Formats: sequence, C-alpha cells, structure tokens
Amino acid sequence: MGIRIIKQSKDLQGLEAQGPVGRPLGEAVAQMCGVDVALAGAGSNDCGIWECTPGRFRRQIDNAEVMHILAGACTFTPEGGEPLQIAAGDTLFFPSHTVGVWDITETLRKVYVVFALP
Repeated sequence: MGIRIIKQSKDLQGLEAQGPVGRPLGEAVAQMCGVDVALAGAGSNDCGIWECTPGRFRRQIDNAEVMHILAGACTFTPEGGEPLQIAAGDTLFFPSHTVGVWDITETLRKVYVVFALP
C-alpha cells in the first residue's frame, strides 16, 4: 500500500455511520461516523477521520491519541481540570488513560492516530 491522500478531508463525504457514543451524558446522544485508514507499518495503531454530532459524553478510549481538528467546536474537561476550548485548526495530544468529558457544541471532525496500549 502506498501513500494515500484524502483531498480536502474537512469536506470528505460518505463517512460510515458508527452509531452513538458509548458513554453519553444527557438526552441528546451524539452520533459518530468516520473512515478508518489502513496504514502500512502502523502496527496496531489506528488512524482515520472521525466526526461527531453535538452532545456530551465521557472519553471512550484509554489509549494515547493525537488529533487535529478539521471542523467544529467543543470543550473537553479533563477529570479534576479546567475546561479546554477546542476549535477547528487545533491539534491535541492526549496521554493514555486521559479521563474527562467531551461537550461538542458544533459537529466536530478530526484526523486522529490512536496508539495501541503497550
């Protein structure tokens, strides 16, 4: 498999429905969609494009993650910490076992790499 380019990924159409978030908080349950990208040499690490509709939910994964926000806006409140305002153009680095609450206020789209737990 060679280099893969996803042109204008912020506008990519045809993302696959992935259902509701796993740990919703409140009545409006956020819905996810995305596309996984197979990357030769990535081992057990996962990467792709992910999108989520507005809603509040607890972070669902224990893995370390790097993400770049392509579109949308939200707040992430780490457990015991202050809310972090996040918007299109921001890049985030989550250490493994980061716990907290997402509050997506505008449909969020990101490029991500989730690292396999050791």
